[in-house]
Amino acid sequence: MMAGIRGTNTKPEMLLRKGLHARGVRFRLHDRSLPGKPDIVLPRFRAVILAHGCFWHGHDCHLFKWPSTRPEFWQAKIGRNREVDAIAEAALEEMGWRQAVVWECALKGRTKLPLEEVISTCADWLGSDDRKLEITGY
Repeated sequence: MMAGIRGTNTKPEMLLRKGLHARGVRFRLHDRSLPGKPDIVLPRFRAVILAHGCFWHGHDCHLFKWPSTRPEFWQAKIGRNREVDAIAEAALEEMGWRQAVVWECALKGRTKLPLEEVISTCADWLGSDDRKLEITGY
């Protein structure tokens, strides 16, 4: 079952890419030279945008629920994902990259935000001097 789960080109990532591209923002994808292979890399702005799935990254929202089967496995798996995220975030920060995280709950489910609002927030952040941005659902 897990073999069918995509790590790249997920629906939330594709929505972000399409919206940013329509605004004229150009970017690179999954740059392997950067820690954590960020989903969207914007060298011109020295920024990265990460589209995090709420389940796989253990976000505290309505889209995340601990599986009832094999709880030890899932706690270790999601705990390790969080550790890897923290290590990559620290490394990117040390390298001088600005970081935005867009959570899946901001793009789908009962707490989703209007897509145009999410794209506008990301585009405005790119033009600002803010080091970090996190977008979650309501």
